[in-house]
Amino acid sequence: MRKLVVSAWITLDGIFDADTMDQWFLPYDSKERQESIREGILTSSALLLGRTTYEMLASYWPYQKNDDNGPASKLNSVSKYVVSSTLKQADWNNSTIIPENVVEEITKLKQQSGHEIQIEGSAILVQSLMETDLIDEYRFLVHPIIMGRGKRFFKDGMVTTRLKLVSTKTYPLGVMALSYQPVKE
Repeated sequence: MRKLVVSAWITLDGIFDADTMDQWFLPYDSKERQESIREGILTSSALLLGRTTYEMLASYWPYQKNDDNGPASKLNSVSKYVVSSTLKQADWNNSTIIPENVVEEITKLKQQSGHEIQIEGSAILVQSLMETDLIDEYRFLVHPIIMGRGKRFFKDGMVTTRLKLVSTKTYPLGVMALSYQPVKE
């Protein structure tokens, strides 16, 4: 059975806002952080995305033809599943829309052979799946800055989820890679 892995880049206070990445993400760049992101993508055999993240990635990656700066060929060739009841067409190569029966469809994907399925960003999707026992691991790249405002990865009022730390790694400029697994009650 394939693992379903959440992969998110956040600030210390949980901001993942793409509109402010120039303040919290870009200043903390390093070769080591870039390699970590690249390796994470290369180990997946499928991406599971919410509509907003899909549209953001699909507007950029199909037009990247060389891999000098990242994993363009992997992102463009891997199977992509978009959870959305509003998206009518997904033109990015190898994209499939999951409009309903989301838990059942993801369960079927996990039962297929292959490497892990990664949820890139897609906080609303992650929040909707946290009560389902489908998520096997959370991987966060935590940036050492407190934004104080912006879109938060986790919202107030969500279900309490206990996690067990399974690995840590520190990159230059204080970026931490933290991996957690849900504690099964």
